[in-house]
Amino acid sequence: MTGSGCPICRKPPDPSYRPFCSKRCADVDLQRWLSGAYALPAEDEGGQNRDDSGDE
Repeated sequence: MTGSGCPICRKPPDPSYRPFCSKRCADVDLQRWLSGAYALPAEDEGGQNRDDSGDE
């Protein structure tokens, strides 16, 4: 992380919840992980992204 603020609201972090400023922001981040908001695109076995049609 390059900034020193909470990754959710940018307030100064609380040492108890570092890097977050509060339990609320930590819970928001956890919910984003659990809902798949931070998911990376998957690759098929051919090594291409699923969005690639291969027709170039």
